[in-house]
Amino acid sequence: MAGQGRLGTLRNWGILLVLWEIVGRLRLVADGALPAPSAILQRLWIDWSDYPPHIWATIEGASIGFLIGNALAIAAGILFVLFPLTGRLARGINIALFALPPIALSPILVITFSGMTPRIILAAIGCYFITMSATVTGLSQTDRRAIDIVRAYGGNRWKVLRLAQLRSALPSILSGLRIAAPNAVLGAILAEFGGGGRFGLGVYLIGSLGRGEPDRLWGIGLAATLIAGLAYGLFSLIAARLTGASRAVTMPAAAPSEARAKGFLRETMIVLASIALPFLFWWVLLYAMGTPAMIAKTPPALFEYLFLSPQSATNLGKLAAALAQTLPMTIIGMAVGLAFAFALAIGSVLYPVIVRAFMPVALVTQTMPLVALTPLLVLMLGRGHSVILWITVSVTFFPAFVTMAQGLSLVSRAALDVPRAYGAGPLKQLRLVTIPASLPYVFASTRLAVPRALLGVMIAEWLATGKGLGNLLNQSRGYLDYGMIWAVAVVSVLLSVVFYQLVVLIENRVLSKRGMSPAQ
Repeated sequence: MAGQGRLGTLRNWGILLVLWEIVGRLRLVADGALPAPSAILQRLWIDWSDYPPHIWATIEGASIGFLIGNALAIAAGILFVLFPLTGRLARGINIALFALPPIALSPILVITFSGMTPRIILAAIGCYFITMSATVTGLSQTDRRAIDIVRAYGGNRWKVLRLAQLRSALPSILSGLRIAAPNAVLGAILAEFGGGGRFGLGVYLIGSLGRGEPDRLWGIGLAATLIAGLAYGLFSLIAARLTGASRAVTMPAAAPSEARAKGFLRETMIVLASIALPFLFWWVLLYAMGTPAMIAKTPPALFEYLFLSPQSATNLGKLAAALAQTLPMTIIGMAVGLAFAFALAIGSVLYPVIVRAFMPVALVTQTMPLVALTPLLVLMLGRGHSVILWITVSVTFFPAFVTMAQGLSLVSRAALDVPRAYGAGPLKQLRLVTIPASLPYVFASTRLAVPRALLGVMIAEWLATGKGLGNLLNQSRGYLDYGMIWAVAVVSVLLSVVFYQLVVLIENRVLSKRGMSPAQ
């Protein structure tokens, strides 16, 4: 059956490539905006001598950032589970790091640092939140009975972590690493695209955008896709070798719930501290980096820019108008992306052959750098809402799908045997057991999708539509209006935090009623 599935996948891909070749040769899409695969390969062959230094520069920055970002993420995830109070205090910083748009941070990093540092920082930031969330989710969902056994034999907190929780969390952590690998590549390319450096696929892309050669743009995009795809495949192989034969033996009993402070005053202090820490971190980081005062906007300087300066009314008006254009598309794109991810995850259980055939296409949409794909999509779809929706869904659904599919796959066979014994079919098993048991992963994927949806909309606005926060950011870069750059970055972070907290509130209510672990 597995061999037949692979043959079916290859057949489907063959049909797709033949249709693509015909469409490209006949220039049926926007007069050649979608070139034939043979034309892309021919251009790659002609330009191949240009690629090695660019590819190596991107791999170097992405790899170092990947290692640093994921090491910090796993360490932070362990810390947050062992000491839940630290997770609550650091929540604001965690969300801010994930929600901060790379296109806003890139020019500041390029001016402040030299060499590979901007690429490494953006690649690390792109990895951190995803792997940290996967680590926390995996550790929190450890079967209580496994923990009780270790404790019964005298195991302390660290032995419980090593012998029970880390082993249970390994599939979830590896799932996070698979998602983080393409993000590291995208982060490095966005840093390259933002300026600085002589080599890198982002640098090569800048020099190719104005030539009107879609085959070259597709070639650069496919080169980046290949790098990200190989990284994704490597961790998929590692996951299959380490966890492919292992599944949960029992349904997780009530997993450790988040420790809450007792007393209204203490609880209020913790919430206020979690809100204040990102601003303190922002202030200290600017001071430590030595960023020039003209570029670095501290919280008081930004407050003055928005509320006390003579141009404050104009600045606030621009910001409000841009936000009104970005916010609706963010909500719509996030909803569509999550719905598509959920349907695809359910399909991975009911129709795994179809999903396996679709996965290469999904990976391409995830790993092809948006700065290369967006101009091509503009040629094919125009500059309206459709291109924003396409880009937003493409950057939202894939990590959400991987997280949801991971949760569905970890539901125990023993739990499914009960409805089977009563004659329940696959759909009823999903409704009664599989979906309820995987709710922590569904909510985790929703938390991941919130900042990514906003980032997707802003990238589309920045490169394509000339509207919204993304376009305001682009204009501000051209005018060297660093106050507005920081204002857009802070507003985007605050918007993501609001959405994130709404998801956490719903998650805590739903999972607490089911005796499951709420979000950390």
